[in-house]
Amino acid sequence: MLRTIIVDDENHIRRSLAKMLDAFCPNVKLIASSNGVKTGIKDIRENKPDLVLLDIKMKDGTGFDLLKELDPVDFKVIFITAYDQYAIKAFRCSAIDYLLKPVDPDELVEAIQKTENVLQKDFNIQMEAFQENINNENKADKKIILKTLDNIYLVKIRDILYCESQSSYTLIHLLNGKTILVSTTLKEYDELLKDDGFYRVHKSYLISTRYIERFDKSNGGYVILENDKRIPVASRKREELLAMFEKLAT
Repeated sequence: MLRTIIVDDENHIRRSLAKMLDAFCPNVKLIASSNGVKTGIKDIRENKPDLVLLDIKMKDGTGFDLLKELDPVDFKVIFITAYDQYAIKAFRCSAIDYLLKPVDPDELVEAIQKTENVLQKDFNIQMEAFQENINNENKADKKIILKTLDNIYLVKIRDILYCESQSSYTLIHLLNGKTILVSTTLKEYDELLKDDGFYRVHKSYLISTRYIERFDKSNGGYVILENDKRIPVASRKREELLAMFEKLAT
């Protein structure tokens, strides 16, 4: 059984989550329900849960305040939050599970199932990435979690040269020449990294624009990256890419 505590300052949210856990999560045992940061810290210390469903913004502080007080964290966390684009981007880059209010029962079940299968040491790496990203406004220092069958990698986004589609997988090419194959589609990385200087030049390639050296117009067009890697440019992307170069030159 997954011994679980809810920490949220809204009574109706706590009641709703408790009912969902009882109805849809037979592998979960609710051992406490806390109405804020202070009571959450007390209940977690006393009950030593496996999982905490944690609200981000509460009247007496934030979920991050609670985690800081309990550091090192020896339990897993699923965050409960209202829509916040910046926070959600940090969640996704860090592979941390979150639920938007109002919480959907199916999403709650899925998040708990995913969390159950994550080792605590791997979760702590994800939390490290999340806390750095949420506190760091400098995009150059942002990090992303890359999961393979055997490992979990914490990688600086600025160290990614380009991403290459491998069917339903993506091969991540790093500046140091290493590659990491992850079971996530290129489309998902396009959505995740497009605000961090990455551009989808081809259906099979997503590149970091910071490492473009030149645009070769021959044979339909290629982007040449710093390591002399030639990346083909899709015909429909050619004019858009040229316009980007013109903008950078002005």
